[in-house]
Amino acid sequence: MKFKKEMLLLYAVTDRHWTGRQTLEEQIEEALAGGVTILQLREKNLPEEEFLQEAIRVKEICHRHGVPLIINDNVEVALKSGADGVHVGIEDAPVSEIRARVPADFIIGATCKTVEQAKKAEQAGADYMGVGAVFPSPTKTTAIRITREQLYEICTSVQIPAVAIGGITAENITEIRGGGMAGAAVVSAIFGAADIPKAAGDLKKKVKEIVTGA
Repeated sequence: MKFKKEMLLLYAVTDRHWTGRQTLEEQIEEALAGGVTILQLREKNLPEEEFLQEAIRVKEICHRHGVPLIINDNVEVALKSGADGVHVGIEDAPVSEIRARVPADFIIGATCKTVEQAKKAEQAGADYMGVGAVFPSPTKTTAIRITREQLYEICTSVQIPAVAIGGITAENITEIRGGGMAGAAVVSAIFGAADIPKAAGDLKKKVKEIVTGA
């Protein structure tokens, strides 16, 4: 799937913390129906083979909705499952090494917390950046905060688009208006919601407003 920055508008990152009443795949189906434009499948504790089989199933759901699937950290699972790309953190495999071994249309996202890291990611072949944490995050309690001014500086230092991430909710998202990002990445604001499709739809409208002014 060819990457376009518009895909970053509402970037959902999965988290099993809120499964129970529904399976993760059922939650993903609802999130995509509600308006999620790109999905990152994050699994920190699943064995490799289980992660791969899950990725294959989730890819089918995503592609049915015309939405790209990004795998968190694991390049092997991304390639074997036929996912559209991978997102890597600062401590993960270098973007340049990944770019050298994947198809030309394979999407690579990279976490960036400084202008230097943003420029390095762009030069190495990343398609987009994840910049944050812009707010305190329940999923990454030790994450270093990025101010709106720093977010803008990082986003505008390179040509590749960025998605703001970290503790973003429908209530606080307007605080990063003017941050220069192409979209917002959320976890609990979607998957922790009682009504996932409604939460996704409402968030998409708010993100579009602060990103495009529309």
